Amino acid sequence: MKEDSVYLKHILEAISRIEEYTKGISKEEFLSKNIIQSAVTREIEIIGEASKMLSISFKETNNEIPWKNIIGMRDKLIHAYFGVDLDAVWKTVKEDLPLLKKNIGRIKE
Repeated sequence: MKEDSVYLKHILEAISRIEEYTKGISKEEFLSKNIIQSAVTREIEIIGEASKMLSISFKETNNEIPWKNIIGMRDKLIHAYFGVDLDAVWKTVKEDLPLLKKNIGRIKE
């Protein structure tokens, strides 16, 4: 089993890629560009999968992060083949991921 630090690294790398994909684009642009949508949703799936692999003790110790919601978002994206809520994805990108990045950065200090 990998160490939690490895999964945190995967999460931060995925967030960085999402930041790169969405840098300088508006919500309208995001909603109109399938390739960016696909790339972003894939990275959110990776974040959810890495979160799922974190140890229970780590998640309990760092319970200020909504791990169940993060994993739930991944599950929704994986299983909603034709019905991804892109507004929710955009909200995640702009509101939730910066906070997650900040919290993980604090944990790693």
